[in-house]
This record gives sequence, structure tokens and C-alpha cells, in this order.
Amino acid sequence: MNLSKLNKTLQKQFGGRVRASAENGCVVLRGELDDWADVVAACQTAAVKNSTVHVLNDIVCTGPADAPMRLPADSDASLEGDAPDVLVIGGGVSGASIARELTRWQLDVLLTEKEADLALQASGRNDGEVHPGIDLGKGSLKHKYIRPANRMYDRVCKELDVPFRRVGQYVVFKKRALFPLIALYAFWRKHHDGIEDTKLLSAKELLAREPNLAPDTAFALYNPSAGCVCPYGLTIAYAENAVQNGARVRLNTAVLGMTVEDGRITAVRTNRGTLHPKLVINAAGVFAEEIAKMANDRFYSIHPRRGTNSILDKKAGAWLQSIASVKELSVHGKTHSKGGGLLHTVHGNLLAGPDAVETREKENVATHPESIRTVFDRQKGTMPALSERDIITYFTGVRAPTFEEDYVIEPGRNTENLIHCAGIQSPGLTTAPAVAEDVAQMAVEMLQKTRPVEKNPAFNPIRKGVPVLREMSDEDRDAMIRQNPDYGEIVCRCEEISKGEILDALRAPICVPTLDGIKKRVRPGMGRCQGGFCSPLVTKIIADFLKTEPTAVRKSSAASVINWRTTKDGEGGENA
Repeated sequence: MNLSKLNKTLQKQFGGRVRASAENGCVVLRGELDDWADVVAACQTAAVKNSTVHVLNDIVCTGPADAPMRLPADSDASLEGDAPDVLVIGGGVSGASIARELTRWQLDVLLTEKEADLALQASGRNDGEVHPGIDLGKGSLKHKYIRPANRMYDRVCKELDVPFRRVGQYVVFKKRALFPLIALYAFWRKHHDGIEDTKLLSAKELLAREPNLAPDTAFALYNPSAGCVCPYGLTIAYAENAVQNGARVRLNTAVLGMTVEDGRITAVRTNRGTLHPKLVINAAGVFAEEIAKMANDRFYSIHPRRGTNSILDKKAGAWLQSIASVKELSVHGKTHSKGGGLLHTVHGNLLAGPDAVETREKENVATHPESIRTVFDRQKGTMPALSERDIITYFTGVRAPTFEEDYVIEPGRNTENLIHCAGIQSPGLTTAPAVAEDVAQMAVEMLQKTRPVEKNPAFNPIRKGVPVLREMSDEDRDAMIRQNPDYGEIVCRCEEISKGEILDALRAPICVPTLDGIKKRVRPGMGRCQGGFCSPLVTKIIADFLKTEPTAVRKSSAASVINWRTTKDGEGGENA
């Protein structure tokens, strides 16, 4: 890093308001700027791709501040004095998969998540694509993990009983003149970067496979190894299998501070008491930098990036059976892809998105109309029949990239008993299985420095999910209903979900008895009416299971009240 040259560039761009210095193996930016976009631009100017020298953002932004981190409403001493071998912070796909891999060993593993459920942030708010890696060149950690992890998906999803389909990905080009350049790109990716399934397809062949794509298509890049999975379903399955193998998962549990003595974490303070873990794994997503700071090991910065997806009705899902997006090249050779793509989900819907918008707000997942317009304006070029009228819901997630746009997967640099799994953004869902294996092995090797760590002979990789009756044959479904009549009582007509499936979800290894918790596990409320008919019925089933009143059931967190009070008694009389 040439600091003199960098500071000259920053001087030119920001008029002396920002300066860079080299400190403890990092490039630290300090100063004051009025706009968050300028802060991000300054740090991106200083970042070097595929470098272990990270940019630390200490620029003061005078614009509107981010809201404080949301914390659970309740607190107790249930974890006071607990001393797990490994504390995993974060209940996204990274944390859940790491916890499961750690249970292959005889270890006391505790996963804490500050939200009321798993995968409530980026891991449950993405498109679910299992990427082939066509956009990744050698040198990054993303590239290191993408192909091995992609190949693991058939086995992992079979073990965890999670639906996964290799639907293939088409990157569509409309200018025939680009063919020689893209052919060279494809050759390089295939033979130099190891993306071995890369192919070029003619427009005729592509449109024979996907006739609803734009008729003015010229050719496409094709990767048959691309697939789709339910991202929150996979995360929940990983965590449930971890619990089945002896791990503990504590939701509504936030890390509030740490004590570090002689380069080691000796205590972790939470709203459930103070823990004394032997090893801490930081998989805290957008809050990974804050955890690193608590551990006296901050050597990277996170800049949140918002992305919005729209889910379309299943009738729109019939228009596309794969993953597709149109790419355009500027005169400078840069690919513009901020409108995401189109994806046929494992549940039969069509998903459009995401876009990519820098944001200072780590937990603001509000959806903005301009994001939906951006995605649809772009993706109508991929599929002209695409219509906003078919949207049944939309959602926004906040990713957690570093300024180097790569992962941070390594032991602490200043703190001995710490491992970072940070900077995880796309293709983080894809790479999770391989990353988890490496982080777990790293953890075991660190623990073995002080005591033997043996394999867990009772480890069972198989997790059986809730039976999906709508996908069964009539004979199998009838047999299930005869065995348990609750499977014959349909609660959600859109998704054909029975009372029996809802009760199975409530009896799962990690019970989250909320409307959204059940929705994520077995899909009541995921259909066209978005719970308009079934929500009261699901609420009643949850209340009966908990032996409480419907007014005690929540939508998601403790603050998300559905029913404030009973207004009528059973005979229609007022009970206010």
C-alpha cells in the first residue's frame, strides 16, 4: 500500500477531510464527511482486493446516525457462569453450520443469537441461489470455497432433509458483438479459475429451454451446477441437527461486552448472564466488527449493503425453471448487475432481485419502492412478461461486506481464543458448508493446544424435517392422515399446510412458537393471501400447544403483538 499516493487521491477526492495511516497491519481512515456514500467511497478507494491488509473505517459521518443495535426485551441469569468449550455468536447460516460441524467432536457448543429466531437477518433475506462461481477469479476466499462448497450441496441437503435443486444459471447477453469477449472470459473462468461447468449457449438453444426469456437474446453463459435452496430452511436445519448432536442454541441472547486479559477472552457478558467460553467464534454478520472490537481484535470494517427481493405468485414461477439475468457491458468493460436476476425457487415461486444499495443502517430492512422498480425495470429485459402485479410479498436484507469485498476467516490477530467468520456476503450461503468445515477444524486445533479433543462417536448427520404432505402421493398422504388425523385438517389453503405439520414444527428440536417461526418452518402464510385466512388458525394452534391464550402468541419478537385483548366472549357478548 502506497500511503503517499493514497493520501494524494483522498486529498483530491475529499479536499483534505480524510487521511489514511498504516497501523497494526491495517489502513486506518480518519476524518469527517457529511454523507455515508462518501465514507464508503473513501474506504473503497483505500481497499485492495485479495489483500489481508484491511481497511478500518474511523471516519466520522455527520449525517443521520444508525439506530442502536436492537436488543432482546428480557434478561435473566440463566447462562450465568456457563463455561462452554465454544461460544458461537450469530444464528445465521455461518453460525448454524459451524455449530453443527463442531458437534462432530466431543465439545460443549453454545450458539447465541440476539433475535427471536434463526436466520432473521441476511441468511433468511436472500434469494437462495447456490452459486456456480462464474464471477469469481482466483485469489479470494470466495473463490477458494465456492466450487468445493457447491459440490457439497447434494449431500448436505440430503442429510438435513432440505429441498435443493440444481436448476442451472443463464447469464444472458443481447449483443452478438460481445460473443468473442465473453467466449474468452468463459474459457478463462473454466480453465484458469476452475469453474469447470461453464458453457456458451446459442439463443436458439437457450430459448428452447426457457421460451419466456427475451426474444432478442443473442447468446448466454450457462452453468448447470447453479441451484436453489431455501436459505432460512437450510439455516434452521443446520441448527436443529447441531442440537440433535448435543449443541445448545439460545435465542434472544445478545452479547453485550467482553473481558480480555493477556490476549484472551475470559468473560462474555450477555443479557442472560456472564459466560466463560474457552473459544469464541465471531459469526455476527453486520455486527461482526462490533464483536471484534469487544474482543480487542478489530482489524476490518463492515459497510452494510441493502438488497431487496420480490416474490411472485406460483403462476409466474411457471414462466422460468432456472436462474437467469441479462448482463450488459459498458464501454469500459464493466458488468452492471445491480438489478439482480430471476430465480425459480424450491417452492415454485419466481423471485426477482436483489438490488444493491449502500446503507449505514445495519438493521433497517424496510423495503423502498425505488428498489422494486430498479429490479423490475432491469429484469423485464430478461423476461418481458414479468409484472409487478404478480408480487405477493417482498423483503429486504442487509449484507455484511468488508471494504475488500471478501471474507475474513482466520484466528484473532491480537486475541488468542477467537476465530472470525466475518464479511460474509454473496456467495456466503453457497460457501457455508465448506467454510463451516474449515472453521470447525481451526477451532479443534486451537482447543487441542491445551487438551485432547476427541471425535464424537454418536454424531448423526441425519436430520428429518417435517413431512411435506402436499408433495406426497395420494396413497402416502392417506396413510399419514390415517395415522394422525391432524394431517387431514388443512389450515393454509394456499400452501396446503395441515394442522399436523404445524404441530410437528412446534415439536422440533428448536421450537419457535411464533407466527413467523412456524411460517418459516412449514409455510402457512407464504401463499397468495399471505396469511390473510390462516393466521388466526395458526395463532390458535400455537396457543393451544403452549396452553395459553391467543393474546400471548406473537408474530415474531416479544414486541410484535398480534392480539391485544379479547373483545368478545364465546357467545358474542362484549368482554372489554
